Amino acid sequence: MASMILAAASITNPAFVPQNYQVFLLTMFIMVIQSFISSMPTKWIANFNSVGSTFNIIALFIVLIMIPAANTRADQGMPKFKPANEVWGDFYEGTSFPNGMAMLMSFVAVIWTMSGYDAPFHLSEECSNANIASPRAIVLTSGVGGLFGWLLQLVVAYTVVDIDAALESDLGQPYAAYLLQVLPQNVTLAILALTIMCAFSMGQGCMVAASRVTFAYSRDDCFGPLSTITNRVNRYTHTPVNAVWFNTLIGIAMTVLIFGGELAAGALFSIGAVAAFVAFTIPIFIRVFLVGDRFRPGPWHLGRASKPIGAAALLRGASLSEYSALFWFNIEHQMLGRSETAIEGVGDEGSSSSASSMKDGKRVGGDKVGKMA
Repeated sequence: MASMILAAASITNPAFVPQNYQVFLLTMFIMVIQSFISSMPTKWIANFNSVGSTFNIIALFIVLIMIPAANTRADQGMPKFKPANEVWGDFYEGTSFPNGMAMLMSFVAVIWTMSGYDAPFHLSEECSNANIASPRAIVLTSGVGGLFGWLLQLVVAYTVVDIDAALESDLGQPYAAYLLQVLPQNVTLAILALTIMCAFSMGQGCMVAASRVTFAYSRDDCFGPLSTITNRVNRYTHTPVNAVWFNTLIGIAMTVLIFGGELAAGALFSIGAVAAFVAFTIPIFIRVFLVGDRFRPGPWHLGRASKPIGAAALLRGASLSEYSALFWFNIEHQMLGRSETAIEGVGDEGSSSSASSMKDGKRVGGDKVGKMA
């Protein structure tokens, strides 16, 4: 979100190039604001999130219409939309891996989007009629989010002009660079403004969910002596304010990695999503293979389809875990300064390889795995 705000500033003032310290300070400021909102009474937070969720849906519809309608590809001497055979048949070679492996690895890079439907069960304790409301929210967020997210990806695929230029743009935000490629400046800024507001709402929702998880773990003394601080409920707001600010401090500390380069920051923030994926898979495994007929379904359940769907989820989880292990092994290989991917077994010859592949913590050439993650 901070990168998008600074990218919007760069679009209006091309002489301005965002620096890491500016991204850090703006991110910290945004997190503090979100923490204040997340510390409010539950009813206030619910109202804020309801408005934010509604706005997200409306903004998504607007963006899905505006990009195809206002794109300027024709003015640049290209067809208004890319041919279908290019969209569905061509591979963008953003890594040194074979195309099939790269496609599977792409699922790992965006696995963090699951934070949309894990929020309902983190917040289930604060829901009325949680045994129905929480699973309904999980199904709706995953189904609706997956469908419209896929539609947005199709819009991007059919309109993007130059992927490399978007990734390497001085704006520092590939989405903003893509919009500027295909839309007039005023439309680009309008869509960026909508996206920024949506990102703020989403980030605040994640802050609430994270604080409730911290609070729940603290009640079980998972954090040792620190639990006596983070398991307290504020007597005025009746919300776990200490847990909110604990997460804020951790988030700010993690954001410091932005000064270590793209690989360091990207590896940390993305590996958390992979860990969450493993955590989601464990209870499914217990339900499918260990509990058996002792499982007591609630009012919202999958019935006879529960075990087959659970088994399919485990299979998908196992396969993605395998690819993610290879993905992160390659990230570590790059962070050590190797110029090629670890799977190829080359690029380990010495310091000359290291010097050519890394500069100020960023990749210079080679695959774009770190950038895309």
